[in-house]
Amino acid sequence: MKIEAGSLLIRNGFAHYPQEREEFRFFKGSLDIPPQIIMLDGSGQITFDVLSWLAEQNVALTRIKWNGEVASVLSGYGYAANPYRAQWQFETRNDHQRRMEFCIALIIRKIESCIVTLEKAIPRSANWEKAMSRAYADISTLELDPPNSIEQLRIIEANSAAAYFRAWRCIPLKWRGLTKSPIPDEWKEIGARTSEFAIAGNRNASHPVNAILNYAYAVLESRMRIQAVADGYDPTIGIMHVGGNGASAFIFDVMEPERSKVDLEIIQFIKTNTFHPADFMLRSDGVVRLSPPLAKSVAGIASSDISLS
Repeated sequence: MKIEAGSLLIRNGFAHYPQEREEFRFFKGSLDIPPQIIMLDGSGQITFDVLSWLAEQNVALTRIKWNGEVASVLSGYGYAANPYRAQWQFETRNDHQRRMEFCIALIIRKIESCIVTLEKAIPRSANWEKAMSRAYADISTLELDPPNSIEQLRIIEANSAAAYFRAWRCIPLKWRGLTKSPIPDEWKEIGARTSEFAIAGNRNASHPVNAILNYAYAVLESRMRIQAVADGYDPTIGIMHVGGNGASAFIFDVMEPERSKVDLEIIQFIKTNTFHPADFMLRSDGVVRLSPPLAKSVAGIASSDISLS
């Protein structure tokens, strides 16, 4: 970024090869000047003249890391979020009726997305029938007899999710190279979503499919945090989720309907690929991690375009 003949000149870096360099030029007072410029994990140089130009034109410059965390903010109010959107987040969270309406609509969208995944990717079974029945019944409950508290809503959502993941069980995984590198019997098909390491939640997977899901969800979280910052939301102001110490509570909110969209892609990936034991690293404590090549493939699956609308 630099000032050239009184205008702001921005040159993008290279993300891949071959690629043509992009340039953007903005003149003072022009209607096309953006209210905020987002720099994603960038490097390069910036001058004091650029900072003065941005301040004069009331343009915020936000640099965010590859995972969506805000690295720095340069603006008149020193805040990465749009004050009006942050105010909407505060007001929605603090008004019980508005909060419940937002959260119920969020979970309805999540369950509807789960239904799509069940229909498109999961083989029919008794558990599939129960999951579908449960999903439609839960949507009816949320629309016709909505819960009065977040706690009641969480119970509905948790029970629906449990039925949804039970429908995944017994989908076989295809393997090669087992003669030289045997695997545990439970790795031969999709098992329970709940990790054996319950004390740490599902973050420490004990099954390859759960390790894949965890990595895909982490990529999704990163992308949604980037999108939230770019759209002017404060990632820490949750509406359904509440966290401390700067936790990205709002990101966990808006991730809910997107998780099952990632699930659909992951299941299709699992069904169409043959794995090798070397694709996974089994730690001494039993926690499963992905090999770098597999992690790269999963990251590509979870990197589709998203929207917070």
